Amino acid sequence: MKTPTFTCGLDAAIAVMGGKWKGLILFALQDGPLRFGELRRAVAGISERVLILQLREMEATGLLHREVYHQVPPKVEYSLTGFGRSLNSALAPLGEWGEAHLDRIEAIPWDQVR
Repeated sequence: MKTPTFTCGLDAAIAVMGGKWKGLILFALQDGPLRFGELRRAVAGISERVLILQLREMEATGLLHREVYHQVPPKVEYSLTGFGRSLNSALAPLGEWGEAHLDRIEAIPWDQVR
């Protein structure tokens, strides 16, 4: 597989965290490790299949750590790596911007935009 060439830092960052769900997963994990079921409840609207795929991608890119506890019943926890925490910190101002402009964003006629 060819290594992607990025045109700028924003391009590289979007490649790592692209998609609707990764930012929400990062946000859900900001306060500490969560098990799969806890994550699914924390990220409203995500299907089990999509959550599994997103978690695998995020682990492969180094954003999160998957800890498997060998016990009965099996236990798996997901937590942010330093790399993931740094991305979460970088996204915080974007979230603040969204909160500040939420009314205006919700008023956009999205059916006409898409």
